[in-house]
Amino acid sequence: MAKVVTMGEIMLRLSTNGFKRFTQSDNFDVVYGGGEANVAVSLANYGHDAYFLTKLPAHEIGTCAVNSLRQFGVKTDFIARGGDRVGIYFLETGASMRPSKVIYDRAHSAIAEAKPEDFNFDEIFEDAEWFHFTGITPALGKDAQKLILTALTAAKAHGVTVSVDLNYRKKLWTPQQARKCMTELMQYVDVCIGNEEDAEKCLGFKPAQTDVTAGDLKLDGYKDIFKRMHEQFGFKYIATSLRESYSASDNGWSALAYDGNEFYSSKKYDIRIVDRVGGGDSFSGGFIHGLLKYNDYKKALEFAVAASALKHTIPGDFNLVSESEAESLMNGDASGRVQR
Repeated sequence: MAKVVTMGEIMLRLSTNGFKRFTQSDNFDVVYGGGEANVAVSLANYGHDAYFLTKLPAHEIGTCAVNSLRQFGVKTDFIARGGDRVGIYFLETGASMRPSKVIYDRAHSAIAEAKPEDFNFDEIFEDAEWFHFTGITPALGKDAQKLILTALTAAKAHGVTVSVDLNYRKKLWTPQQARKCMTELMQYVDVCIGNEEDAEKCLGFKPAQTDVTAGDLKLDGYKDIFKRMHEQFGFKYIATSLRESYSASDNGWSALAYDGNEFYSSKKYDIRIVDRVGGGDSFSGGFIHGLLKYNDYKKALEFAVAASALKHTIPGDFNLVSESEAESLMNGDASGRVQR
């Protein structure tokens, strides 16, 4: 299996119990997660040497975050220690027509203030095959943008394939800030992943006649922006998960990919959601694994959709699905029958 590197922020997640509102809660469930960390866990589950890069305080809460990765096989050798705080986010899980809600408390976290000299990128990318980041990390500020640019430059110098999940977060930056930064970073990217909002807010491409809030997806709109993205940036592959939000509890889930010549639409799953946080990250992890294993972007997309559909049934940020479980669903076993 491949050596894969991801880089970003891992946060302390404080979730209300069950479907309680924040105002009802007097205690929270504790887990750890974050975009690139979630991808690393998926890839470790599929057997890759998955390294996660971040910076965490050298205190016990920082160590808890490191240990949350180690228990699922993620390699933490290159995590820098220092800084003052671990980022936090609060999650209120929605149900039916009430959406989930996230409140961030992540300003001045250790990774947001990390410097390129905190990492030996030549050592990190030695023998690596893949590097993955998201648009969340450069949204943390100027220091994080410089850090990601340094990592990308080193990755390409070592001949590493680079993927990005655009992952626009309106609570972290404006569309103008996102477009300026992300457009400049796309020159380093081989595989671009993102949904319709990400493409518009981060890169300025808007699909026509699409209303996911009404459960309505017009694939021609996506095909148009994929062609324009390919023409402008030369991505080898472009992929998006397609979420049809019937309610906070029930979604349609599928995906679309483009290799510069042909579009491919995956099969669709109707899913009953246990926890949708990390769903997009599990899609990214599945697509990366599929491209590395199958060398067939269509089969990679089917694996990614199956793996991420299963993630929606698992509490927490991490997708704890094995390769065989995802392949079983991909190959048609969606019965949910007890495995004896």
